[in-house]
Amino acid sequence: MCDPIATRGKNKVMKIAYSAASPYVRKVMACAIARGLNDRIERLKIGTTDPALLAFNPLSKVPTLITDDGMSLYDSPVICQYLDSIGTAPKLYPEPGPARWKALTQEALADGILDATQPRRRELALPQDEGRKAYIALQQGKVARAVDALEKDAGSLGMLTTIGEIAIGCALGYLGFRYANEPWRPGHPKLEAWYDKVTKLPPLAETMPVG
Repeated sequence: MCDPIATRGKNKVMKIAYSAASPYVRKVMACAIARGLNDRIERLKIGTTDPALLAFNPLSKVPTLITDDGMSLYDSPVICQYLDSIGTAPKLYPEPGPARWKALTQEALADGILDATQPRRRELALPQDEGRKAYIALQQGKVARAVDALEKDAGSLGMLTTIGEIAIGCALGYLGFRYANEPWRPGHPKLEAWYDKVTKLPPLAETMPVG
């Protein structure tokens, strides 16, 4: 029996195990758009319990990218670096030096926001005992401190020219998408102004989460 990931969409160069609601997938696709690679990637909507995905990623997670030569890449930081290594568009990862470390740290901070929020969605559906409330408060604190740090740095943010800026845009978008009842905008006017500009650019405008 043929593997569905391996056989679907042979006219495409690359394939990605995809979820329209995943902020990590969004970051990857935003990078692909920024680097002019969007048309070379086929999106495969496949569940994380599907054996076909498990065959390519033992963690059975999205995003998983299958390159044109059949190599499996995961997770989003690895995939984004791979996409930055092909094509001719301006690089999203600066050359080694202060600018690179800043961009990578920004990506890590943005991914940290996602790491602190995605598990909370499961916790909120469970009985709210004291231990669970403490856990949720701990994660909320991480997000609040991260957004405060981004506000301080907002004046130096560009128009999605680095992986850090793309990751920040995706993280803030996820907060608005899943946690509208905990708005990040109040008290962060510079970050809000920046976000409202970059969310209109193709990498974010064409990857709005749904679901």
